[in-house]
Amino acid sequence: MSGTSDRLDPRARPFVRAFSAVFPDVGGAVTDAVEARRIMAATPPPATPPPAVGAVVDRTVPGPPGAPPIPVRIYLPDPGRRPGPRPTVVFCHGGGFVLCDLDTHDRTARNLCRAAGAAVVSVDYRRAPEHRFPAAVEDAHAALCWAGEHLGELGGDPGALVVAGDSAGGNLAAASLLLAAERGGPPVALQVLVYPSLTASLDSDSYRRNATGYYLTTAHVRWFWEQYLGPGEDGKHPLASPLNAGPELLAGLPPAHVVVAGCDPLADDGPAYDRLLQASGVTSSVDLHPGMFHGFLALPEYLPAARDALDRIGGVIRSLVTDGKTSGEAGGRAE
Repeated sequence: MSGTSDRLDPRARPFVRAFSAVFPDVGGAVTDAVEARRIMAATPPPATPPPAVGAVVDRTVPGPPGAPPIPVRIYLPDPGRRPGPRPTVVFCHGGGFVLCDLDTHDRTARNLCRAAGAAVVSVDYRRAPEHRFPAAVEDAHAALCWAGEHLGELGGDPGALVVAGDSAGGNLAAASLLLAAERGGPPVALQVLVYPSLTASLDSDSYRRNATGYYLTTAHVRWFWEQYLGPGEDGKHPLASPLNAGPELLAGLPPAHVVVAGCDPLADDGPAYDRLLQASGVTSSVDLHPGMFHGFLALPEYLPAARDALDRIGGVIRSLVTDGKTSGEAGGRAE
């Protein structure tokens, strides 16, 4: 790791070393997406059993017009823990638009289900470079529409539909809301973005300050964007880079809860989005963890910061039901 790694929480350092050792050097020694996925798939799974939830169901939902059905994995909470209507979270996993899937983020989805007492619909969107922008955004919006139309089946409160995602999934969550605003729905009460990747420009200070030494590197992020956009694309469209959305697009979006890791090339993206939302009249808050790295939310068993972040996410989602908020009110604010 670089000399800047002393900014890491000491409890995070062994995990950064371990993740760096097994993560494919995309954009460097590894330039093929299939090879990168093979390396990821060879990583041994966790030895501990996954967090228990009430039920897990794999199925498909309709894709965008002309596209194939979308695999999703639905997590339902233990009904004894939270009776009555509950929040419904449409979750888009990270992985740079190229890597990861329902299995890599199974524990994160389970933890989210438990922390929020919510039904979680984890979306296996089409990945780049086989399916470039905007295929993944269209899939995310299609899954959001399906969830909005099936809240009764999911046990969901009609005023507590949430869109969430981590890393590239945070990008897709934000972009799916721009599509929802453009296409008339579905109404969403809250957006939860966890260390989101929100601009293809990579021009903020964190891409230089945290370029190396923290597992995810700026070179990795640049390669991911190249796979997602394809040759000759600049990524300036707001559906690719939500930080390029103007006030006229952002003003009608739901409140946001944004989790940021300080030791992350993407560290500036979340706060920049928060500022844009607030300037557009949208309630938003940032949960900053200065000593954490990209991906830390996956480790609540080991890192107190991950437990805290997960608890806050769960609380802000639960408040949509406990506080009686609806998508037309300023609900879901994290303090």
